[in-house]
Formats: sequence, structure tokens, C-alpha cells
Amino acid sequence: MQNVVQRSTNRTDVAIIGSGFSGLGLAIRLKQEARDDFIVFEKAQSVGGTWRENHYPGIACDVQSHLYSFSFAPNPEWSRMYSPGPEIRRYLERCAADFGVLPHVRFGAQVVRADWLATDRCWQLQLANGELHYARVLVAGMGGLSRPAIPQIPGLAQFQGVAFHSAEWNHDYDLRGKRVAVIGTGASAIQFVPQLAPQAAQLHLFQRTPPWVMAKPDRPVTSTEHWLFRRFPATQKLARAAIYCTLESRAPGFTLLPGAMKIAQNLAIAHIRRQIADPSLRAKVTPTYTMGCKRILLSNDYYPALARSNVNVVTEAIREVRANAVVTVDGAVHEVDAIILGTGFQATDPMPPGVIFGRNALDIVAAWQTGAEAYLGTTVAGFPNLFMMMGPNTGLGHSSMVYMIESQIQYTLDALRVMQQQKIQAVDVLAGVQASFNHWLQARLRRTVWNSGGCQSWYRNAAGKNVVLWPGFTWQFRQRTRHFDVQNYQKL
Repeated sequence: MQNVVQRSTNRTDVAIIGSGFSGLGLAIRLKQEARDDFIVFEKAQSVGGTWRENHYPGIACDVQSHLYSFSFAPNPEWSRMYSPGPEIRRYLERCAADFGVLPHVRFGAQVVRADWLATDRCWQLQLANGELHYARVLVAGMGGLSRPAIPQIPGLAQFQGVAFHSAEWNHDYDLRGKRVAVIGTGASAIQFVPQLAPQAAQLHLFQRTPPWVMAKPDRPVTSTEHWLFRRFPATQKLARAAIYCTLESRAPGFTLLPGAMKIAQNLAIAHIRRQIADPSLRAKVTPTYTMGCKRILLSNDYYPALARSNVNVVTEAIREVRANAVVTVDGAVHEVDAIILGTGFQATDPMPPGVIFGRNALDIVAAWQTGAEAYLGTTVAGFPNLFMMMGPNTGLGHSSMVYMIESQIQYTLDALRVMQQQKIQAVDVLAGVQASFNHWLQARLRRTVWNSGGCQSWYRNAAGKNVVLWPGFTWQFRQRTRHFDVQNYQKL
């Protein structure tokens, strides 16, 4: 009898995992449609997702704030064109409060397992504390950049100094006057290296492949602009539209005409020449692959930081880590007090194994033997009533992920409407539909700069399959997700 009581009191219509842009965005839109039967399960004690988890020095967004925000919640008070991380986190916290979704959030509630119960046509969620919850619809809003990628370097576990990943920044350790090793030169490293370089006695930056870095057209938002945005909200909508169109104009260079990236590449080379005088350092930081093949980064202070006398850019591969040093394959021993891993996230594995189990108890990771895939990056065959936010092949190289998230939210909301109207308890995307969509997707990806640009990036898995990016314009994705295409689903 106890199980029956627990089950009846822990049932909801929609369960959402995560309270970043995805989870909060869907929760807000559910409230706006007067749908109150939902719970947001959040493992931490506050909302914010990526912008709560990442708090390293210098963290900021590389998409303009007016576009990297909810369309239904414009913020006229952004301090800069590209907002710093803490400001984005405060924006999300304010949205959660202003739109009344906080009562729906269960904090400290980590979902460790979710099972589809075929007989009951619902999801069973198990929390870390052992609680069981039941939901008709499950929305996975954890995001692809939530699990740090830790490199397998011999000896790293035996390092006797302080070591941490940039997503797990140790603010208690004072890096001033220390010898610091930074491993990785991705989007996080180019933001925190300029913050560390003036403090550290010596900074060794271990670079495997140099990124293409463009000047960041950042500036403070003026008081006049703040007044305009507050007084005439349409002006902020215009600013958002202008930014969107500008960014969208870059899509053909990534997806249709990779040769066009040469124009931007020349600008990036000029940026290097302006900021680095030393020819040998210039050579080290100049990529040999086509721009756009890996993520393009924006920074005005990264190259000046590398040009400092106390910074050493190391291009030899790491052989091992010793108790107090990093040793490269050429035998050089770099003695350090701290190691910071700027090695990114497990983006090609959007879900860890052993968490989500669909029909016939199939682990979603086992269903992805050739790499993660979904239909419209949102639903997966064999996993009824599961909707993923920022799922496979919804990532972008040129615009705002919030735009893509809102497209998926619209698709999910329309699915709920259609299921209610047609009295459908559960839907499962047809395997053939998913396979056909992914065949089209991978054919489109083959001619993009991400697959033909001559690099290995975190966009592609070990087999070379691009499982991260959308191969087209964002408006095309929005067009395809505007309405729930119930005819492509099995009704259960």
C-alpha cells in the first residue's frame, strides 16, 4: 500500500530535468499557457544551468546579449553587448521569479534514473535520495555542455599540486605568484587565461590545436540605449532583429560555401598580426585548418596575454604528469603548482549511460551505437513522450542557442496540445522517420566546413560523425519545429 500512496502523491504531467535556458524556458511557456501540472527537477540549489555551473574568471557569452536571451523576456538593462556570466545567471534567476515558476522547481533533486513504464504509459524518475516520481511526459533539459571532459593523461591523478577543470573552478586556491599549467585552448581558456596571466608567476599554456580567434566587438551598453530600450521596447526588438540577421548571414559560409570563410580568416590573421609582434609566437597560434571547422572564438585580450613574458605557449604533446610537473613528448619538464583543465565538455555524448531507459528497458546510450541522433534533435525512437532540449545536431556555429531552444519549446508545447486534442496518451517517433531525417542531416553535413575543414573538433565523435551541429539556417529549424507533425509518430 505504501508504494501506491507514494506513486499517487508523486505524479505530474510534465517532468523537466534542469533549470537553465531550456528548463526554465519551457517552464515559463507552460505557465503562460495555463499549464500548471509540471515539476522542474534541479540537482543544485539554484537555477541557471551552464551559467551557474561555470564561474571561472572572465566568463562571458560570445553571442550578443539582446539575442542570447528569451524573446518573451527582453532585458533592457544588459550592461554590455556581450554579457558576463554572472549577469546572465542573474537574468535567469529573475526570469524564474518574475514568471512564477520557482514554486514548480524542486532544488537538490538530482534525477539519477528515468524508466519508461509501458503498461502505465508514463516515466518513472528516481532521485538521488531514492524518491520515485511519475510523469506522463519527460523533458531532458540538461544541455550538452554540462559534463566536463577530463583528458586521460598518464599521472594526472598523482599530481600533488592543485588540479581542477574550468567548470569546477577552485576559488579558494590563490593563483597569485604560482606556476600554472593550463591544458586546452578552447572557449573557456581564452576567457580565463587573460585573467590569470597577470597574476601567475609563470603560465604554461599547453595547446594541441590553435583556435581561430576574431576581435570581439564588445562595448558597454550606453545610458541612452538603456533609456530607449526601457521607454520604447520596440527599439530593443529592432536591435535583436538586426543582430539575428547579421549572424544568420554567416550561415552559408559554414554550411554551403566553406571557401567563403577565407574572408573572415584573413581578418583573423590580421588580428593576430596586430596583437602579437613575435613571429615565432604568431606561427604557434595561427591555425592551419579552414576557419569554422572548429568553434570560432572572440577575444580582444587573449593574444596580448600570450605575448606576456611570463606566458609560455607549449605546442608539444603532453607525455605525462608527474607529482609537480607536466612533461611533454620532447622530454621538457614544466614544473607547476597548479593544473587547470580547459578541456571542454562531453558534447558528443549528450546523456551519460545508465540514466534514461526507454521501451524494452533500452538505455538511450545503447540506442546510439553509431553516435547520438534524434528526430529534429528533440525526440528519439523507442523513447515515448521524451523531448530533448539541445539534443543531437541542434548546436550552432554562428548564432544563439536560445533561438534554437525556443524552437524546440514550441515543438514540445504543440505536441502537448495535439496529444490533448486527439486524446493521445503517448507518442513515439517512427524509427523510419528518424532514420530518414538523419540520413538527410548527415548528407547536408558532409559539405559543411565542419566536415571538410581539415580538423578534428568536439563537434564530431570518435568515428568522425558530426552529432552536434545543425547544418543550415536557424529559421529553417524553426520552420520545421513550428508544428508538431503527429503523423510521424506512433500513438501508444
